Amino acid sequence: MHVNLVPTGTSNLASMLAALERAGGRPEMVQGAKQIEEAERLVVPGVGAFAAARANLEASGLWGPLRERIRAGKPTFVVCLGLQLLCESSEESPGVEGLGVVEGQVRRFPGGVRVPQLGWNLIEATPGCRWLESGHAYFANSYHLPGAPAGWQAAMATHGVPFVAAMERGAVLACQFHPELSGAWGLALIERWLHQRARSTGPTARIIPCLDVRDGRVVKGVKFAGLRDAGDPAERAALYEEQGADEIVILDVSATTEGRKTQVDTVKAVRARLGIPLTVGGGVREPDDARRLLDAGADKVAINTAAVEDPARLDRLAERFGRQCVVLAIDAARRPEGGWEVVTHAGKNRTGLDAVAWSREAVARGAGEVLLTSFDQDGTRQGYDLPLLSAVSSSVSVPVIASGGAATVQHLKEALDAGADAVLAASIFHDGEHSVVDLKAALERLGARVRR
Repeated sequence: MHVNLVPTGTSNLASMLAALERAGGRPEMVQGAKQIEEAERLVVPGVGAFAAARANLEASGLWGPLRERIRAGKPTFVVCLGLQLLCESSEESPGVEGLGVVEGQVRRFPGGVRVPQLGWNLIEATPGCRWLESGHAYFANSYHLPGAPAGWQAAMATHGVPFVAAMERGAVLACQFHPELSGAWGLALIERWLHQRARSTGPTARIIPCLDVRDGRVVKGVKFAGLRDAGDPAERAALYEEQGADEIVILDVSATTEGRKTQVDTVKAVRARLGIPLTVGGGVREPDDARRLLDAGADKVAINTAAVEDPARLDRLAERFGRQCVVLAIDAARRPEGGWEVVTHAGKNRTGLDAVAWSREAVARGAGEVLLTSFDQDGTRQGYDLPLLSAVSSSVSVPVIASGGAATVQHLKEALDAGADAVLAASIFHDGEHSVVDLKAALERLGARVRR
């Protein structure tokens, strides 16, 4: 993406040039007024003084064309001093007129606060913003625009007094902070504007490490067999939260086959170190089983075999705890004749129950989420069963978690594209092949919206 930078004569351009390149741009300096008018994307960096910047722009013949470009709403990104130049005037330079695109005067921060404001500050974007999101940004300013101008969507911050941290109108974006110095959050903002991709709204895709637990230890196998030790559940859960995991799922893989309850002590130990949602499954049959897990620290309980044996258990769980606490876990295997059937007891029991039809019935009874595992793909590292995922996702109105077979970021993105609201994986995390934070960054580059 080609982008031009306006030389104000007072700017340190190196950081902005580097950020634009990292965001996928091909930055070049403006050579004359004609480029101001014709540039596909235009950036006005801002470091320096109000009067000096105006004088330099006027001397180079860029002042008037820049004003007309912004008034016309052409894609333009102005930073720090650039935002202040949009206004009618500034207390920094009495008698010097600004571009006048925005009504109002830029003012010095009041006494009682440190000036200049140097460092990170929280900004809060209004719901109508197209590019801007709430987050922490880096500021270096002594002057501010007190209030949001008419016709602009704004993000506000406070330094002694409320002030405009950034504002946008159409394809024009103006930031008082320095996005090029604001880390991954600032780079994401530059990328959105540069590629003209409005920020996504609504829930983000969730990345969920799964801890299959047996006898108080994390284990991992292939198609529910050949289990090997993968560490302590509490330590693993804490590590994945630190990396940016959105939730943790614990499944006691032997609870049903051995006829015992999920170990409550394991749940308590994990919850003691975990500050994100926790789903626990294995051995859940009746409301009292769920209550013990919820009391121990689970936020949701997953039920699989017991629901197949008696679907009314879903009704009882939802009635007692609310559907937001009830997760239907489905292990589905391909049928030779096509479609998928539900399997239980670690895949040993073929129920003959159609997986898609079962998901619909379970949701109607009270399941608030579906954890969908492909028995055929589990542990194979060949990717999720996308046709299965698509069939179930399009048949239910609740969130669906994809499980079984992930090995690469492309597998995760394919699952999200197939209809999953969340992606669950185990071995790629346990074996240290990928960290959650790296996968999220890669997913974001592929166009997925994630919590960073």
